[in-house]
Amino acid sequence: MEDLILKHVSLEHPANQQSHETEGLSSKHLVVRRGEPFRVTLFFQGRLFNPDRDSLVFRAQLGGLLVKFPATFSKPQSYSQWNAEIEPGKSVRSQSVTVTILAPAFSPIGLYELCLHILTQPRQYSYRIGEFVLLYNPWCPADSVYLQTEDLREEYVKSDVGFLYMGTSKNVIPRPWEFGQYEEGILEICLDLLKISPQHRRNWQKDYLCRSDPVYLSRVVCAMINCEDDRGILKGNWSGVFKNGVSPSEWSGSADILKLWAESKFSPVHYGQCWVFAAVMCTVMRVLGIPCRVVTNFNSAHDTNANLVIEEYYDGMGKKLHMSKDSIWNFHVWVECWMARRDLGSGFDGWQVLDPTPQERSGGIFCCGPSPVKGIRDRHLNLIYDVPFVYAEVNADVHTVIVQNGQVLSRSVDKERVGSVICTKSVGSALPQNVTSAYKNTKAVMPSNRSTDGSPRSRRSYANREEKHTLALSMSLDKTPIAGETISFTVTVTNKENSPKILKEHINAQAKEYNSSPLETFWEVHNLLRLAPYEVKTTVHHITHSEYDEMLLGDGLMNLAVVMQDTGSYERVLVTEEFNITNPLISISMTGNDYVVKNEKREARFLFRNPFHIPMSGVLTVMGAGLLHKKVHSNVSLQPGEIMEEKISFTPKAAGTKMLHANLVFKNRPMVIRGFTTVLVRAT
Repeated sequence: MEDLILKHVSLEHPANQQSHETEGLSSKHLVVRRGEPFRVTLFFQGRLFNPDRDSLVFRAQLGGLLVKFPATFSKPQSYSQWNAEIEPGKSVRSQSVTVTILAPAFSPIGLYELCLHILTQPRQYSYRIGEFVLLYNPWCPADSVYLQTEDLREEYVKSDVGFLYMGTSKNVIPRPWEFGQYEEGILEICLDLLKISPQHRRNWQKDYLCRSDPVYLSRVVCAMINCEDDRGILKGNWSGVFKNGVSPSEWSGSADILKLWAESKFSPVHYGQCWVFAAVMCTVMRVLGIPCRVVTNFNSAHDTNANLVIEEYYDGMGKKLHMSKDSIWNFHVWVECWMARRDLGSGFDGWQVLDPTPQERSGGIFCCGPSPVKGIRDRHLNLIYDVPFVYAEVNADVHTVIVQNGQVLSRSVDKERVGSVICTKSVGSALPQNVTSAYKNTKAVMPSNRSTDGSPRSRRSYANREEKHTLALSMSLDKTPIAGETISFTVTVTNKENSPKILKEHINAQAKEYNSSPLETFWEVHNLLRLAPYEVKTTVHHITHSEYDEMLLGDGLMNLAVVMQDTGSYERVLVTEEFNITNPLISISMTGNDYVVKNEKREARFLFRNPFHIPMSGVLTVMGAGLLHKKVHSNVSLQPGEIMEEKISFTPKAAGTKMLHANLVFKNRPMVIRGFTTVLVRAT
């Protein structure tokens, strides 16, 4: 009698990946999700498959771990084990057999090898029939990363474009970002990341077993995004000098970074800052199947001594001093990942903070989290991992101190500044979603640059919280500062006593990086003011573009401080404002119809006017996942007031909502001009 010989195997890539929501993740491997069955069809030669005498046993192997399970005609009795069901009907006494394989919803993720043993009297045969990648499954209720609705899964798992929010709480700036999880080779790079992690190299067997748990895996990934302890992806740099690397402001997507890392044989890519670390981690987590979103905390405290107090020091002239290891970042970016927290008990499932920016060690390595957002909000400071650190980032008090010759002249406390706004991209929208109330017991709303009457919001002195003062002081920007224009602001001082006063007004401006103290003073004003009893006096000040232009750094941030000193009583009142100068935008428009159709050629127009008083030159880069096959670069040189106009053709290769965006990186200024537009691509 002829033997039963395996001739061919179909892993049914298109059908499996469509049903598993993994289309586009890999052209090399079948990609499936745990807790959801996938189909494999076996084609035999020699004779027909006879279930009365032939048995099929599968073996799935992850590294050195393996599991064997027979193929049967019966429905599985338990979904807690690997199983294979032979589809009835045509599979009986046939030369082809279709088998449905199920990996339990708690299986370790990774690249599996699939083998088949054919047991037939009196012989048996073994075949290696292929590989498949197993991912977490947010579509499966039994999986610990399950998300309930399709719009959430679409946004936090499948979407390959989004926005990072930067600037300041009063002037939030969206930055387009391509997460790029569908670019060729990205899935495989993410799997390589797990294999070269210290946890895997130290004990591969334990690492494979623990990959079933997203809590464990998220910490592994978090530590591998930075390179401080391992062969991680990114090297951080906050010096402002980016020789032999790329300025963090110039990155626009994760795929380029991940590919550079892999091409360099896993040497760290230079350079990253917080939003780059977070965006790359978001890509890796979405690839692996863990829902993830990028979150920005405005006025984020770095509390080095864990006392929930950040101290800031100024001299009597309003200059901010470097006298504390603590700091407040104008914005800090991390990620949230969605998962159950069975290790913490009930009440802590949901969004978890993970911060790959290397600030402090956690368990001996530079990572942070996963910290349950619910635990942060309700002050469960005894929870793992790193809840006290994140709690301080959003809740610390700010003590502002004026010092002169080693003596404290004034002290004030601000309990509202830290964590003033926490936001992420809204589901299905480019607008930011305020999630402050998820972290803090507050009714905070997304601030506007203007108050309800249209006037600019002002920054008031909080001195009266600690000391009784006879002066009230406030400062407000007349409008949102725009690069190339004069900055105008108003200072208002009120005499609260029934006696005249002679005041010294000191105003100080310093450029700063988003995560550090300001640099040296570049602009200052000193005036003498006379106030009658109960008089309110307003003065308007201007900083011209030529006065601040050369001092601006990449983020366009400035620290402005006003000290008002009573010459009679020596009372001093301080008010400060840290604000960002908005860059002009590149305008993007489509020629022709309002809608775009898949596989039909279209043209986009890019316009930008040089608003500066000097010639500007740089490189324009246009990107669009699913729209452009590759990035388009062109050199740009503009005289003051000159307009750039570029036309670029593109042919959409996929339907859905896409993003076309452009960066203009100047060579003679540390500045990146951006523009973006969403493109809805129809299938026909």
